[in-house]
Amino acid sequence: CILADLKAFERRLTEVVSSYRPSTFRWRTKFAVVLSAMSVCTAISAWYWLRDPRTVSVPLTESLWIHPIFTLATLTLIVLFVLGIQKLVIAPQIITSRTRTVLGDFNMSCDDTGKLILKPRQSNNNST
Repeated sequence: CILADLKAFERRLTEVVSSYRPSTFRWRTKFAVVLSAMSVCTAISAWYWLRDPRTVSVPLTESLWIHPIFTLATLTLIVLFVLGIQKLVIAPQIITSRTRTVLGDFNMSCDDTGKLILKPRQSNNNST
């Protein structure tokens, strides 16, 4: 029965989306703390790095060596984004948006919790 298949699909989709919720919340708090700390460190150390009179006269590598906090904070931010840490924060939204794309071909959609939304059929009234 098609209705049973739809119900089973909806149950599985809501199960998958809800299983990401607790870990997503943990990652959001961790990510917010780490990103805030690294951003503040980078901004403050960048200010000192740019205000240092030696920055103009020494090569870039030596200037970065003189300012290790700026170098480490910047590298940490780059590594976090290269590893895709931001994707852990929005995992349920990625799943639901991709599912909506696929379900659109079948006149369906889903909400943010994974519940299916059946759209009315579009009638082709081409009366001539």
